[in-house]
Amino acid sequence: MKILLPDHKRWVHDSLMDVRWGDMDSLGHVNNTVYFRYMESARVEWLRSTRDTPHGAGQGPVVVNCFCNYLRQIEYPARLVVKMYVSDAARTAFETWYQIEKQDAPGEVYASGGATVLWVDFARQKAVDLPAWMRGMVEG
Repeated sequence: MKILLPDHKRWVHDSLMDVRWGDMDSLGHVNNTVYFRYMESARVEWLRSTRDTPHGAGQGPVVVNCFCNYLRQIEYPARLVVKMYVSDAARTAFETWYQIEKQDAPGEVYASGGATVLWVDFARQKAVDLPAWMRGMVEG
């Protein structure tokens, strides 16, 4: 089973990561909460590559909604490829999308998910317009 991403999404980043022994739960597969960490790690890696280092000063991204569809179990050991896509740049937010595959099984999706990212002025704790450079990254 493959969850399709929106047609208008744009690929922006692949992140490679290893499943750690501690990522598993008592049933011997990756715990459901850890998939969100994989997506977060890919998102932060991408943001750092765009020139934005997420921090608590000034303005930056905040996740306001996220989801994950679990399609296949992942067990230790495994090397993952987290494919990240973006879409739907709005005034203050954009969408991120993820597909998690095993590096040794390309094209076989183990999980897919997404997150709505809101651009926030941290001091004011208020949404602000996406910076032009970020809008350009999302729109291509």
